[in-house]
Amino acid sequence: MTFQHVRGIDHAMVLVRDLDRARDTYARMGFTLTPRGFHSLGSRNHCIMFGRDYLELMALPAAPPVALQYHADFLSKREGVGAFALATGDAAAAHAELTQAGIAAEAPLALSRPVENLGEARFTLVQLPPDETPGFRTFICQHHTRDVVWRPEYQRHANGVAGIKSVTIASNDPTRYARLLKGIPVKYARADAPSIAALCFHADDKKAAAASLERGGFSFVTLKDGALVVPADEAHGVMLVFG
Repeated sequence: MTFQHVRGIDHAMVLVRDLDRARDTYARMGFTLTPRGFHSLGSRNHCIMFGRDYLELMALPAAPPVALQYHADFLSKREGVGAFALATGDAAAAHAELTQAGIAAEAPLALSRPVENLGEARFTLVQLPPDETPGFRTFICQHHTRDVVWRPEYQRHANGVAGIKSVTIASNDPTRYARLLKGIPVKYARADAPSIAALCFHADDKKAAAASLERGGFSFVTLKDGALVVPADEAHGVMLVFG
């Protein structure tokens, strides 16, 4: 089934325990990070913006609200991609469509954060039940202020990365994800514990990517096709592929 109001990847959320350390890690890889953001729900983030999608590094407040409880439970066990956002231009319509399909989507939730010198970034989220995508939580995200979030000065990266190419889900039951993620560039790897195991980036300039990783002191592996792989333990819980 294809959902008309779901338009592909919006962003992947890497949940981290120490946001300063995660920011420094990804900066050493050659990514340009946005200034720290402070959400109305109390979470804090840095974003790595690409052409159409992005990567979000997020940490939680000491006492997370109910809306962030899944994220808190995830972080109590590990860091990594705890949430995966799909894009929509109309959160209310996406909610109605998902509900009609029998997915118990939560009511749309308004969220915002101030952006230095630019005003306020505003979003509407539709959270989906955790059992729809075991190992991570999926939600739908509508951006109301794209011009505030997608800024040219944050879309240029020394490592040459231009976007998210694909997502690798570790699971022994890939069919669990097919209904919701149809049309999304997803690969699967066999594993007993489900998770988003890897993110693959569009990185056409492998020399620039390799140079950034070498300067940052990362122990990456070069595959036969030229793709560069940073292990999960050096990237806060998710394997990164510069492909």
